[in-house]
Amino acid sequence: MKKLFLVCLGVLAIVSCKENTKDKPESATETNAEVQEVNVYTHRHYPADQELFASFEKQTGIKVNVVNASADELIQKMTEEGKQSPADVLITVDAGRLVRAKDKGLLQSIESEVLSSKIPPHLRDVDNQWFAITKRARIIAYAKDRVNPEQLSTYEDLASARWKDKILVRSSGNIYNQSLMASIIAHTDEATAKDWAGKVLNNMARDPKGNDRDQVKAVVAGEGDIAIVNTYYIGKLLNSEDAEEVKAGEGVGIFFPNQGDRGTHINVSGAGVAKYAPNKANATKFLEFLIGKEAQDVFANSNYEYPVNPEVPASELLQSWGFFKEDQLNLSALGDNNKKAVLVFDEVGWK
Repeated sequence: MKKLFLVCLGVLAIVSCKENTKDKPESATETNAEVQEVNVYTHRHYPADQELFASFEKQTGIKVNVVNASADELIQKMTEEGKQSPADVLITVDAGRLVRAKDKGLLQSIESEVLSSKIPPHLRDVDNQWFAITKRARIIAYAKDRVNPEQLSTYEDLASARWKDKILVRSSGNIYNQSLMASIIAHTDEATAKDWAGKVLNNMARDPKGNDRDQVKAVVAGEGDIAIVNTYYIGKLLNSEDAEEVKAGEGVGIFFPNQGDRGTHINVSGAGVAKYAPNKANATKFLEFLIGKEAQDVFANSNYEYPVNPEVPASELLQSWGFFKEDQLNLSALGDNNKKAVLVFDEVGWK
């Protein structure tokens, strides 16, 4: 009888252990399932991005929660949320805004062999707080029927009297123009940049207004002969469902300035992991996915942006515009010189 009691006690102990062992993994699995997400605050608003987010979810099982707003709104939102912010990733356009987010303490450094090996040094933050995910070149779009491309050379030459009443460009409040100005300051000095800005202003065909697409349309309409624009806007025009936009895209040629010296100015869209990211590991995986071949191909072929990953070729359309030498200036300099650029614009009266 005593022996039977001991056997029963042993069986109960084994069953109890098995039940406890079984309960713990199930509980852990349920907990892990709850945190398999990444919260993305993004300024980008392209359908291709949504397709990529869905692909990331399918491949990893990590749900992508998206908050869309302007860069300024997202930066303000993260600032106000502070340590309680659910943001894991911030995506925005132009290095100037990425530097601003870093300076406000909204991003954190991450270690990723994938990001460090795939993204050239000048396209990422020195402290690994933000990384470029696409590139756009700021080029000169010229009227094919009125301008000989051999007349074009550098950004500096746009100050020449030959372009009097012929230049079209958007306002100084635009971050793309601020970053171009910041690059000129970085390569020269404020006095030189101010002189250039004043002369370009004097050469404008009209007061700055509209976006980059509007500048191209104005060139084709004969309001001016050349425009300073980002390359991907040309791609958007050429692939538009609007016949007039296609006509505008076909009516201009593309010229890459400064090929004989520092190279054409580029700006980027980029991303960083939020300072208080509740899902840091998932955020890092997400950034690594965005610079992988699949995502880089989509950015190039759907949104006409240049890949930052040198292993991924540009789309056929971008290749048709020709290879170009890009400015290797570290993009952090664009943010560092942003306030100086804004001041220069104000001083010369560039609206």
